[in-house]
Formats: sequence, structure tokens, C-alpha cells
Amino acid sequence: MIHILELFSRLFFLLGISYYTITLLQWYNYNPIRVITKHHKWRWHLWYFVLPIVVFFTLFALGFGVVFYAYLYLVYLPMLIIWAFRLDKRVVFTHRVWRFFGIIGIFAIINEVIFIGFSATSLYYLWLMPFVVGVCICEIYEAILLRNFITLAKDKLAMMHNLKIIMITASFGKTSIKNFLAQILEGQYNLHFTPRSVNTFKGIVADINNDLAFGTDVYIAEAGARMQGDIKEIATLLHPQIGIIGEIGNAHIEYFKSLESIAKTKFELLESNRLQKVFVYEKNTPPEGIDPSKLALMQTYPLPLRNVKTTLESTFFEMKLDDEWVAFETYILGRFNVDNIAVAVMVAHYLGMKISAIQKLVKKLSPIPHRFNLSISNGKTIIDDGFNGNINGMLEGVRLCSLYQGRKVIVTPGLIESDVESNQKLAHAIDEVFDLAIITGERNSDVIAKALQRTQRVILKNKTQLENVLKGMVNNGDLVYFANDAPSYI
Repeated sequence: MIHILELFSRLFFLLGISYYTITLLQWYNYNPIRVITKHHKWRWHLWYFVLPIVVFFTLFALGFGVVFYAYLYLVYLPMLIIWAFRLDKRVVFTHRVWRFFGIIGIFAIINEVIFIGFSATSLYYLWLMPFVVGVCICEIYEAILLRNFITLAKDKLAMMHNLKIIMITASFGKTSIKNFLAQILEGQYNLHFTPRSVNTFKGIVADINNDLAFGTDVYIAEAGARMQGDIKEIATLLHPQIGIIGEIGNAHIEYFKSLESIAKTKFELLESNRLQKVFVYEKNTPPEGIDPSKLALMQTYPLPLRNVKTTLESTFFEMKLDDEWVAFETYILGRFNVDNIAVAVMVAHYLGMKISAIQKLVKKLSPIPHRFNLSISNGKTIIDDGFNGNINGMLEGVRLCSLYQGRKVIVTPGLIESDVESNQKLAHAIDEVFDLAIITGERNSDVIAKALQRTQRVILKNKTQLENVLKGMVNNGDLVYFANDAPSYI
């Protein structure tokens, strides 16, 4: 009976450590360096990984293995289970996750077979060997698998001789630009675009292999970055003929450290050897040393605009195309979306679409999920802007909310992966417009709360109580603005 208890204890301990590890790896795109250096809730690392291992080795070294079993079943596993259930972004059991658990499980079985007949307590230092070996084997296996997938993706693209590739990168707005452009082009071309917010090298490789059909005319790929070289890696995979370098700002500044580094990374799109045209946001400053032949391919956007009107009902603007002022009307909301729609219009026009056709399609554009979507629910006006995580977009959202006649409530964690100054600027804007601010998460709560002077504030360290707070503090006729929905692990 004791041996069975020891066996299950070893397996449960391995399972707990492995579950925490794979959850964090999945959050950070399976990048161990980012898990270690960019995860801000260090106490989670301490409680669910470091401390259990330290307690394990210490107690067994002192001969108190029974005490460790008590800690395992009464403290560690219950805490881990509660933590896992409270997460708003739990681990998704993909093939990669199952492989991770499967490989560690195989080595755990091998470990048990090898040491049959030996005292488990005397070999306690080998308990974690299956985890260590399993993680190393997984990393090697996944690297080999990725290399094969990259080769398949490159071969597939090489066979699609007539495929026109449009690559979009920006600090802000790249998903919106992609979706607006796709909606305009889809009736004219056999089109495919990267789904949702997929914008990493690995995600694009998977999209090419799994979903890009032969016979596709136009492929629109969104490209994101966390470090220098990321955009170059995608550009030299796709070699797009058309590029869009949208607005560059301080999103992800904690990764890049400076705006110059961000700009240099975004302009890595120019590494494509098939580039024919690049649309660059007018306020972007190209880094020094760009090849003059690539500079000649650039066109700034938007073209001249006038009569820009944005309300909570619709958006109207005029843009100069072919020396004529052309009017565009849309139900897409927000001044920031005028620039996003403008570049989509310019690309469609560059590809040969008639202006009259583009005008009709712009009027029919559908909102992007979680990007300033307005709806009425139970007598309340709800604005879902959960994917808006940049200072300009959120300030415009606050401005639009100021047009509402009635009580206004904002629910936000502030700006993630940004700087203190930007969050203070956002807080001052909130203070001028909103009657109630519900600040979620720990990351920016102190900065925003200190800057609010007039607005009533509620701070929620996690979002488990958000629904109850909204029920108790929001009334019929109120406007509720959900601005930037950061997951709880951030």
C-alpha cells in the first residue's frame, strides 16, 4: 500500500509541475525565455513551480518524505487545481500539449521500471528526471517538426506561381486592416487570410500548410513581432509583393525597449525579394540605411482626407484618389479606423478595383469582433473594445463614449506591455468622461487609480467578481465600455 502511495505521489507531482509548465509555455508561444523574463506574476512561478521543487528536495534530504506527501495532497495540488480553474485562459489541449504529457508519461514509466526493487525514498533525486528529460526531448522534437513544416510551407508557396501575397505589420491596427482589406477584395478574388489574430511565424507556417488552398489568388498575412528579426523571418518566408507598414507606436515597448527598435523591426518587411509596393503610415519614420530601391516602392497613407466625421452611429470621410475627392461612408466606428479603411481602399485600388465598387463595399464593411462593437443589451449600451490595446485607439474610444448622453462606465486593465506615461494619459482621459471606472487586474491598477480624481473607481485584482460588480453598479440607460480585455495571467 505504501509503495502504491509513493507511486501515485510521484506521478501526481510530475503531473502538477508539467501542467503548470505547459500552461505557461502555451501562453508565451512555447518560448521558455519569454516565460522566464516576461511573465509578471512571479509569485505564480514561486508557488506552483519553484517552491514545490524546493520543498520536495529539502524534505526528502532530511528524511521527512511523509511530510512532503502531506504538503503535496493538502497544499500543492489543491492550490494548483484552484489556480487552474480560476484562469480565464486555460491550457488548450492541442496535439502539442498531448505530446508533451505523453513524452513525460513514457519517461515516467521507464523511470519506474528501471528502479523496481529500489527504495523510492533513497532515489528521490531521480523523481523529476522524467520531467527534465521529457521537456528536453519535447523541445528537440518540436524543433525538428517545425523545420519540416517550414520546408513544406516554402515548397507549397513556391508551387503557387500566381499567388499575390499581401503582408501587414504594425504596432496598432494590423488585424483591422487585414479584415477590412479581405472584405473589400473577397468578391473580386479567390482570397485567403490568416485567421483571427494569428500573426506569429509558427502560426503563419501552420496556416499555409493547413488552410491555404491551391488556386488562391490573394493571401493576406498579418505579421506580429516581439523581438528584432521576427518580421524578417516572416518576410523571407512569404516574400510578399505588397506590404503594409501601419502605425508604429510603443505597443510591446517592454520587449523592444525603444521606438527606434520597434520601427527597425517593422521595416524588416522590406526584406522581401519580390516587393512591388509598400504602403507606409504617414507618421512612421523609416530607419536609416534602407536601400534606396526599397524606398522608391513606398507610398504613405492615408492620401489627403477631408470632412472626417466619426460618431457613435457611423463614420464618414473623403479621400483624394486619382486627383478627385471620393466620399466613403461606413458603420465601422472610430477615427483610428478611418486610416485603416483608407489603406485598405488604396491597396484595392492599386490592385485594379474600380472606385465605385470599393465605395459600395466600404459601406457594407462588418465590424471586427471585439473592436469597438456597439450593441444594446438589457437596456444598456455595450461597447466591446476588448482587442483595443493601444493608447491612440483607447483615447479615441473614450472620446466617442463622451458623445453618449447618460451615465458612462469603463471596464479596463489599462494598457498592457506599455509604459507608465501612456497609462497616466489614459487615466486622465477616463477621468474627464466616465462616471465609474472598474479597473481589472494588478498590472496598472495603482497607476490608473492614483490618476483618477473625479471618477468613482473599483479595483478588481481578478475578474471573477466582475459580473457581480456590474450587476450591482450598472443601471438601465448606462453605457458600458469594455476597453482592452487582458487575460488574468498578465
